[in-house]
Amino acid sequence: MVVRSFSDLTTRVKRGARKTVAVVGADDAHALEAVLHAEPILDAVLIGEADAIRTILASLGTDAERFPIVVPDAGEHPSVTAAKLFHAGRANFLMKGRITSGELLKGVLMPEANLRKGTLMSHVAFFELPGYPKLLCLTDGGMCPEPTLAEKEAIVRNAVEFFHGLGYECPNVAGLCGSETVHPKIRETVEAAALQKRAEEGVFGTCRFVGPISYDLAMLPEAGKLKGYHTPLAGQFDILLTPNLVSGNLLGKSYIVNCGAPMAGLILGAKAPIVLTSRGASAEEKYNSLAIAAGAC
Repeated sequence: MVVRSFSDLTTRVKRGARKTVAVVGADDAHALEAVLHAEPILDAVLIGEADAIRTILASLGTDAERFPIVVPDAGEHPSVTAAKLFHAGRANFLMKGRITSGELLKGVLMPEANLRKGTLMSHVAFFELPGYPKLLCLTDGGMCPEPTLAEKEAIVRNAVEFFHGLGYECPNVAGLCGSETVHPKIRETVEAAALQKRAEEGVFGTCRFVGPISYDLAMLPEAGKLKGYHTPLAGQFDILLTPNLVSGNLLGKSYIVNCGAPMAGLILGAKAPIVLTSRGASAEEKYNSLAIAAGAC
């Protein structure tokens, strides 16, 4: 299975069982707009201060009692409240509302939330890139600043497992570097080669990993012909693994700013996916993130 666009993804989600998102800090207009937009494909439970949430819903022209609202117990972190809903089967994943990313993740990592899996949490960003034949995932441009080889293994594993949840049997992963040649003094090329070997050993489950590989060779089959480099996966990668957060962040922002690419963003590595977008993210971006999380649950 291949998801070619966010519209394609929405169609697939509508065919499946309805999922429920727990919105942490739901007194946020953009988050509630996304939830309202996503109502045809999922349900929501809103966590936060009830009067503020109802006021925003009313300002958006909808019934203030349209969604269940859960107020955290005194002294309880709202992420813990959301986690309890997840464990009780009342929610399938979490979403960041009017709360900082750091504060949300602080609650997710609390022992009482019981959401940790004992592995690294990492960020994935999905883009509908003009001219590319399917949704493209970029990781990690949001969580891990300078990942070690072991951390890169966890980042790849998180992304591959998520793609399996979306229905991909064997996602294609590119270990991006500045060159397709292993240079002993360039750490990311050595690590990308090691990750390819680990993938061949099956440590990530079913996937195809190519690395080190430069961006042009990963994206354009014609570039391989010019450079004498061959991979049948050129132009068909599902996941781009970047060497560090800065490179991932810059590449992702270039897609948005220069290509106008629609985006979705999630945190993986916990027991439940976490929709985590910036506070300035559009309702469309938040909707796309809800749809892709629902598609993999």
